[in-house]
Amino acid sequence: MPELPEVETIARKLKPHLLGKMIMEADVRWARTLAFPNPRKFKSQIKGQEIKDVTRRAKFFIMQLSDYSLLIHLRMSGDLLIKDSKIKPEKHDRLILKLQSAKSSAPEDPSNLVHAAALRRASLVFNDTRKFGRVWLVSDAAEVLGRLGPEPFSKKFTPKWLHTALHSKHRQIKPLLLDQTFLAGLGNIYTDESLNVAKVHPLMISDAVTVKQAEALHNAIRNVLKEGIRRNGASFDWVYRGGEFQNYFRVYDRAGKPCPTCGTNIERILVGQRSTHFCPNCQTISFVS
Repeated sequence: MPELPEVETIARKLKPHLLGKMIMEADVRWARTLAFPNPRKFKSQIKGQEIKDVTRRAKFFIMQLSDYSLLIHLRMSGDLLIKDSKIKPEKHDRLILKLQSAKSSAPEDPSNLVHAAALRRASLVFNDTRKFGRVWLVSDAAEVLGRLGPEPFSKKFTPKWLHTALHSKHRQIKPLLLDQTFLAGLGNIYTDESLNVAKVHPLMISDAVTVKQAEALHNAIRNVLKEGIRRNGASFDWVYRGGEFQNYFRVYDRAGKPCPTCGTNIERILVGQRSTHFCPNCQTISFVS
């Protein structure tokens, strides 16, 4: 599943090619892709909307339109691409937004996420093989995003806040960090990597975390996410392309391989039904409650 760095990378790459474009038509190819509103209303409301901004909140891709906010959650297999409108839709294209014909001033994208031929007659395509992704068109983005926890790069996210928030719960720390209402944007990959850098065991109970550990975890989360963004996220499965952070994983998907710090073999366990990777030597725990 694309996490914060992957969604941030997609938003950054698409933004220069979408700003100022007019949405002329929506082709809803699978109705359940729309979480809100229904296809008829969606097509009516989005027609003629100008794209004013392209941003991200947690794992949500956001397009600020003239009168609405368009939110897209990629979930397990979603992807966003700009294609030439004359290209025949592919099997797993769930939503196609046809943009006003205009020559883009943005430079060509060498990653092939944006093809030069599509810049003059472009469509924004939401492709989603597994059909888990969802799209919202709302007047106020807070209707969808209101329950999310703070962003890891926000001013609110401080070591003191993290320590206090961890102690307000009594949960295993790995599932808690995956809880988007607690902290927004982390997924399985970046949680495992952050816990390893901070030397915190994924089964540790949140209210047992010390001030020093909270400080280490705060720094690890920010640094790991920054590195992920710097390397354009991680390429995995068949979905997200162009990232290289997977070449720098410390523990994720490295079970049986040596820890880059101590050489101990990385272990894989299930935590909250999620595959979890850690170093049993660097990430010790005295008790599990």
